[in-house]
Amino acid sequence: MYNPRKASQTVAFFALKTGSSAINVLKAVKLVYLADRESIARYGFPILDERRVSMKHGPVNSYTYDHIKGEVPPQNDGGWGDFVADRAGHDVGLAFNGMTIDDLDELSDAEIDTLESVWDRFGGMDQWDLVEFTHDTNNVPEWTDPKGQGSRKIPLESMMAAIGVAASQEHAAEIESVDNATGFLKGL
Repeated sequence: MYNPRKASQTVAFFALKTGSSAINVLKAVKLVYLADRESIARYGFPILDERRVSMKHGPVNSYTYDHIKGEVPPQNDGGWGDFVADRAGHDVGLAFNGMTIDDLDELSDAEIDTLESVWDRFGGMDQWDLVEFTHDTNNVPEWTDPKGQGSRKIPLESMMAAIGVAASQEHAAEIESVDNATGFLKGL
């Protein structure tokens, strides 16, 4: 089950890393997607349990993107607004001044390490560099051009196979069955 509070803390982490308390929306959604890929490569599980799609500008975590766009009413945001403020133009920022990484209590130490690694590798890129990176099938082979359809689902097993997870179909089915049985993943 999708955890909006954890997703907002993931976005807040990247906003904190910019040093300006805000991050470009497109850059944020690319970093969130790349963080899930890195977590799968390291631990066999994504950080966020949600639907992922191929869109015009690359792969996107669908529910997180809906929250960033403000498509989820505040009364139904599941804690999203506790960490991420409403979008302002092309940026999304922190919900309160003085936030630190220590405030991100939904993220495990392993997840923080994963986010740090993603930031170290991709944080210096702007949103268009990240779009170019995620469009390159050598980097993100599970992305496919939606060809004007808006979006196409990226199955978890496709993502896992692209990363090189052994028995990706079985592993994805196991994650999805655990998720359905417990309502969330505690893989890390």
